[in-house]
Amino acid sequence: MERQDVNDLMVFLAVARERSFTKAAAKFGVSQSALSHTIRQLEARLGVRLLTRTTRSVSPTEAGERMLRSIGPLFDEIGSAIEDLNIVREKPAGTIRLTAGDYQIQHYIWPKLRTFLHEYPDIKVELDVNYGLQDIVSDRYDAGVRFGEQIAKDMISVRIGPDVRFAVVAAESYFSAHEIPKHPKDLTQHKCVNLRFPTHGGLYAWEFEDNGREIKIRVDGQVTFNTIYNVVEAAADGFGFAYVPEDIALPYLKSGRLHRFLEDFSPPWEGFHLYYPSRRQTSPAFSLLVNALRHTT
Repeated sequence: MERQDVNDLMVFLAVARERSFTKAAAKFGVSQSALSHTIRQLEARLGVRLLTRTTRSVSPTEAGERMLRSIGPLFDEIGSAIEDLNIVREKPAGTIRLTAGDYQIQHYIWPKLRTFLHEYPDIKVELDVNYGLQDIVSDRYDAGVRFGEQIAKDMISVRIGPDVRFAVVAAESYFSAHEIPKHPKDLTQHKCVNLRFPTHGGLYAWEFEDNGREIKIRVDGQVTFNTIYNVVEAAADGFGFAYVPEDIALPYLKSGRLHRFLEDFSPPWEGFHLYYPSRRQTSPAFSLLVNALRHTT
């Protein structure tokens, strides 16, 4: 096989997996037009169309899907073999891909990661901010972050933070003009700031506990976001009640921009865990990162 064929197949795999010339071009650091030209040349040499292109999307044809299934694992094995060479390097090295929400990254990952990266300059970490409960295997991440209770049994999990409590908060400009809720169900009569998860496109149902019984409350309001930091800021601006992690709300509570309600109904949740496939052969770099993020009391 010619070197050009190998390069072109790598381009095809990137575009087919990302379903996007834009995202694939960003990975290679080249223009979209250059990748499009490469794909056209590859299709001409093979005599078959591999990708279907529209103005909004890119998807593999039937031939492209067959190509993806056959050569994809081979290139993945080559990549793994190259990563394994880091074992014999004097210094740990390699690229680690993690997916987590912005809250988990800011509060539990980055404070430890910035020290770790200075200590191991040959290790690269790619962080994908995502609120979806992604399949880290099919999406080719090395690890993800979830609450401990959300992790599948076939995954290895490592706690990276303490237990988490959520807080119902609102600004005085809102609650001074409305009746203060005495029970979580009262929130359905108020304006609330919603959080939408990308998984299934659903709105987050606020989770409480009343005498040991779990309660889920679906609220409504004028504003919905898909990131938690926007939610707390909107609450501080008087757009209703919000339900956010305590440590995000704390600076607002101390400054008086927000006040807390229904605290007795907010139980502690098992903290966030880093999780990864049990069958994964961990590299020295990945093992070092896991140990760096591990929560210690």
